[in-house]
Amino acid sequence: MQKNHSILAIAVIIATMLACNLPSNTPNQPSPDAVLTAAALTVQAQLSANNTPTLPPANTAVSASSTNTPTVTPVPPTFTPAPAATATSNCDNALFITDVTYADNTVVPASSTFTKTWRLQNIGSCSWTPSYALVFVSGDVMNGPTTQALSGNVNPGQTVDISVNLQAPSSNGTYTGNWGLRNASGVIFTRFYVKIKVNGGGGGGSIFAVTSVNFSVTGSCPNFDVSVNITTNAAGTVTYHFLSSDSSSTSPTSLVFSSAGTQTISFARYFGAAHSSLWTDIYIDSPNHQQFGRATFSCP
Repeated sequence: MQKNHSILAIAVIIATMLACNLPSNTPNQPSPDAVLTAAALTVQAQLSANNTPTLPPANTAVSASSTNTPTVTPVPPTFTPAPAATATSNCDNALFITDVTYADNTVVPASSTFTKTWRLQNIGSCSWTPSYALVFVSGDVMNGPTTQALSGNVNPGQTVDISVNLQAPSSNGTYTGNWGLRNASGVIFTRFYVKIKVNGGGGGGSIFAVTSVNFSVTGSCPNFDVSVNITTNAAGTVTYHFLSSDSSSTSPTSLVFSSAGTQTISFARYFGAAHSSLWTDIYIDSPNHQQFGRATFSCP
């Protein structure tokens, strides 16, 4: 806009000078008004020329490089793969079956020694080896070991009786020891406990109980001979019956102890059907009210 004003001003000055220098009576000479009109037309033409955009000639191709359209290079989509699913590990897993000895709240003489046995089943996918161990976790250790290695392999699906030798405290009360199984990597993967009541104090006690049961089996399928050792901590009468894997059971039978000690029961066991996993348990109806021990048989 500043440039257009300058051109207009110059044109006016030139026209004025020409008008002043022209003789008024000279024939065929343009009048001052005509000169001014011509100057004005010249300025208008100049302004139009400056404001008219320059277009390319018709039918002239426009180079793609001269346009402002950006060049886009296709980029394949990038996907972040979802994390691969990880199967839940079921390597080490155990199922508590029963307290084979010393059910919860069994009364134990003060300072007496006893053997606690738990029955567990390996329901994991890995075998328990001697590198696995019974370990004390918390509570009352009752003079037991802090670690005790398993004596052999327990394969998936198998059951095992795990025992530990303990000693009752010398003072009356209820005592609980928490134990567990630890794998070869040092991880405790299952827990269980022993809970007893001490009554009497200072050693000895008058509360009668079965403290342990042990089985031994001889013979071969389908006829077996079974011996059962029952141990008590005092004089009294034990009532028991047997349970078996074929759902059979015996009637309750009594066994009289004149003092603390062990008595042996022997009997023959016949299995009419072949099976690779057969067993017989003894249930102490009185005084313990608990299932003890197990005899296993194999009839492939």
